[in-house]
Amino acid sequence: MRKLISSGRPWEEMAGYSRAVRVGNMIEIGLTSPSAPDGSILHEGDVYRQTQLSLKIIGQALEEAGASYGDVIKTNIMMLDTTEWADAAKAHAEVFKDIRPALSFVGVSGFFDPAIHVEVEVTAYMDLDN
Repeated sequence: MRKLISSGRPWEEMAGYSRAVRVGNMIEIGLTSPSAPDGSILHEGDVYRQTQLSLKIIGQALEEAGASYGDVIKTNIMMLDTTEWADAAKAHAEVFKDIRPALSFVGVSGFFDPAIHVEVEVTAYMDLDN
């Protein structure tokens, strides 16, 4: 079973990708930008709020895939400035403090829009046997 999930952002069709893909028990959610449905980037310069919004969009994709935050096993947070990791970590902990997936902070040289300071991606595994 392969299920494609779209967030409806304009660049998904343009670049030929899905926000998330579920195959069996696994769900991969690609880098998620802090964007409005029309593609405009929100909360420029605010790593905390951009991380919150990215995680909210991820939560919606997980739900559409039949999963939840509790199924997330790995989170990658890509950042322009990793010295601001504590702001991203605060937003991450609001969602995952009891779930505690593996987590990586990765510094990048830039994103497709200069207003983006952070993007988030996750891997989820649904234990369908329990």
